[in-house]
Amino acid sequence: MSDAIPFLAPRADVLARRARIVADLADLLPPECLVHEARELVPFETDAFVSYRRLPLAVALPRTTAEVAAVMRYCQRYGIPVVPRGAGTSLSGGAIPQEDAVVLGLSKMNSILEIDLPNRVAVVQAGVTNLNISESVSADGFFYAPDPSSQLACTIGGNIGMNSGGAHCLKYGVTTNNLLGVRMVLVDGTVIELGGKALDAAGYDLLGLVCGHEGQLGIVTEATVRLIAKPEGARPVLFGFESSEEAGACVADVIAAGIIPVAIEFMDKPAIEICEAFAHAGYPLDVGALLIVEVEGSDAEMDATLKDIVEIARRHAVKTVRECQSATEAALIWKGRKSAFGATGRIADYICMDGTVPLSQLSHVLKRTAEIVDHYGLRVANVFHAGDGNMHPLILFNANDPEDAARAEAAGNDILKLCVDAGGCLTGEHGVGIEKRDLMRHQYSEADLAQQMAVRAAFDPGWLLNPSKVFPLEGRPAA
Repeated sequence: MSDAIPFLAPRADVLARRARIVADLADLLPPECLVHEARELVPFETDAFVSYRRLPLAVALPRTTAEVAAVMRYCQRYGIPVVPRGAGTSLSGGAIPQEDAVVLGLSKMNSILEIDLPNRVAVVQAGVTNLNISESVSADGFFYAPDPSSQLACTIGGNIGMNSGGAHCLKYGVTTNNLLGVRMVLVDGTVIELGGKALDAAGYDLLGLVCGHEGQLGIVTEATVRLIAKPEGARPVLFGFESSEEAGACVADVIAAGIIPVAIEFMDKPAIEICEAFAHAGYPLDVGALLIVEVEGSDAEMDATLKDIVEIARRHAVKTVRECQSATEAALIWKGRKSAFGATGRIADYICMDGTVPLSQLSHVLKRTAEIVDHYGLRVANVFHAGDGNMHPLILFNANDPEDAARAEAAGNDILKLCVDAGGCLTGEHGVGIEKRDLMRHQYSEADLAQQMAVRAAFDPGWLLNPSKVFPLEGRPAA
């Protein structure tokens, strides 16, 4: 499996100068900010897409934007690839290095620089964890909306790179909807500012281009993010259905009716059993699929919204409707959902896919996903953000069996193609990385890809930033 997705061949001239490069980086950074011994490089050889790994040439861990700029100027001058890295939670291989690359990690840039409640914004360094922002303003009645399942560990720089979402993105949007500005270092070390505290910046929407760039346009070192006032109240409700198809059809009808809850999360039976065994959240075990629907507002608002949702659910033969009765019960419901990936890892190796589909196609895609995985002789647990059609099938396999691993990758590719063919796309929040790179031609025409690569090359003509990622290796313009 480790050889199935190719990387660019390492630049021989860079490898030959490794000792000189390390010495030069040591002149730019304090000793505690440079990692170069082989044993110490091992933690940086992969990310959460653990099937692939490469030891980097060195790891730079700058503390300031100025240090990032110095490293970038040096690497650009000598043609050294750079792989940006946040917390390493990427599920698409976005932070996996290569042998001739310097990993530029932002974990030491972890300060909250400003909390501006009158303007409802926070200015943070890229290494600040997602959850830390909400915790820093919670006592004042605010929060940061995007909430990936990895929010305890994942960092804002990585969230911006992949345009991460989370369970509550149905109402509040993903990272791009909550990002107001960035400070970014370009490949030649130039520091630029995009956006700011204002709701809309003048000129081209370069900020929209940067959010989701997967570390290929520059290195984001600081971000200005939107803070949102906490709602008056919030209430998660469990809806159990006979089948995944019924649950999927219910989701489509809820959204079609113009009802936008804060979240609609989906679990099929295998996922329910896995998460319940781990979190003891009180999930019903006698159903084929489960929806976690959260509504918010005043008690009257929540009651009215839930009444409408329950009526729609009854049209789809809902078996269970269970409202949480306390904050503790609500926390348990979300603990089970947020722990799904880790809980699954206790019972099997898995690949977590990330495709999106139109809600009208959700039932069809769920059925076909089960058929695809069964065709390869594997198992699947589905747990995902149903409200916006962002699917996360977890394909279970044995990583110690190369044939089993190859079947899992093939099944995953077929599922992603299915998502595109159904009118969706290859990724909702995990990014392309290396995982989906060679499927880009299934989604885009050659003209589409050429235009995207031209934009990328305008920022990085030498293709030094995260070079093995996102775009197919064949057909790239010459650096």
